[in-house]
Amino acid sequence: MKTIGLLGGMSWESTTSYYQQINRGVQKELGGLHSAKVILNSVDFVEIESLQHVGDWQGTADILIEAAKGVERAGADFVLICTNTMHKVADAIQENISIPILHIADATAEKLKADGVSKVGLLGTRFTMEQDFYKQRLTDKHGIEVVVPEAEEREVVHSVIYNELCKGLIEDPSRDRYLKIINDLYKSGAQAVILGCTEIALLVKQTDTAVKLYDTTAIHADYAVFFALNKDL
Repeated sequence: MKTIGLLGGMSWESTTSYYQQINRGVQKELGGLHSAKVILNSVDFVEIESLQHVGDWQGTADILIEAAKGVERAGADFVLICTNTMHKVADAIQENISIPILHIADATAEKLKADGVSKVGLLGTRFTMEQDFYKQRLTDKHGIEVVVPEAEEREVVHSVIYNELCKGLIEDPSRDRYLKIINDLYKSGAQAVILGCTEIALLVKQTDTAVKLYDTTAIHADYAVFFALNKDL
């Protein structure tokens, strides 16, 4: 079994989901008392968040580069960045370590393609929905068309993530607003919707809507289990 390196704490609410899903996946595959070999470097999210909102992406990269170097020194065989948004600096991190990063957009795209989804809606932070680092990777590398909510809806999605979900607050009115946005994306032609922020699955479940949802936290964690147990990188 390979050792999985996790860059977490962005937020710790979703990092908890990563840790649980990875260990449950390994236990399911191997049985008995097996659990995953994991090295976690959990950063202080307030440092990352404050830099995000002033556009200092190099500052965020510097923090995560040091975190990634730490898990590499500790013996990790590959790394997961436990957040969609911070894949904006994935290339910068990769340039500074010798072990591979399993990219969350690639993991999600493989699942979408396997299910025959060619046009997908995307929910996430404002950065993920509005900038190209995530959407363009899905389109250019995997041939998947991406649609995002209208500007007002994007602000709702972003605000709920930072002001509620990252603090562990699960509010029914916010779920209702998300479900309306998901339905609007479906009406605009999306065959399914990516929950492209690792906290969103804490709020919205597949049982809440008939629209097919893709939980990036679960997909990324399962991808990590597969590579830890089955495949050389």
